[in-house]
Amino acid sequence: MPDSQQLHDVLINLRRVIRATDLQSKRVVKKCGLTIPQIMVLSAIHELGDVTVKRISDNVSLSQATVTTILNRLEDRVLVERVRAQKDKRIVNARLTEEGRTMLDNAPPLLNEKFIDRFEDLESWEKNQILSTLQRIASMMDAENIDTAPLSEVSSDTF
Repeated sequence: MPDSQQLHDVLINLRRVIRATDLQSKRVVKKCGLTIPQIMVLSAIHELGDVTVKRISDNVSLSQATVTTILNRLEDRVLVERVRAQKDKRIVNARLTEEGRTMLDNAPPLLNEKFIDRFEDLESWEKNQILSTLQRIASMMDAENIDTAPLSEVSSDTF
């Protein structure tokens, strides 16, 4: 197979993955009214406890500006609250509310369920190989540090 045909096939398959991801994202929004990055932020807060924007940002691979925008929206919906740290009042942490916990408990899977089932059925070495390949693709595209939130999450006032 000539290199140009391989590149064409790579492009087609990347487009398929992007499209499938986009469709799943729309299903998630339709089901619970939250975007995947919003659910990821809720999940990070649940996992990490009272937590700063920086730690959330590191956990979910989103910029601090994007996380702040997401937290503002989640706070407007009373899914998170911001609280000052007891020891150092300059530090502000995000915390899940009861509504946030309930929303997270009822949130749909972030990946297509068929994908999750099929991925879980793979051998450990196959899972590692897929992850490694995806990391390599991201690296080849200089995409390791690209903010993974959709454009709708990033308002013009964050730039």
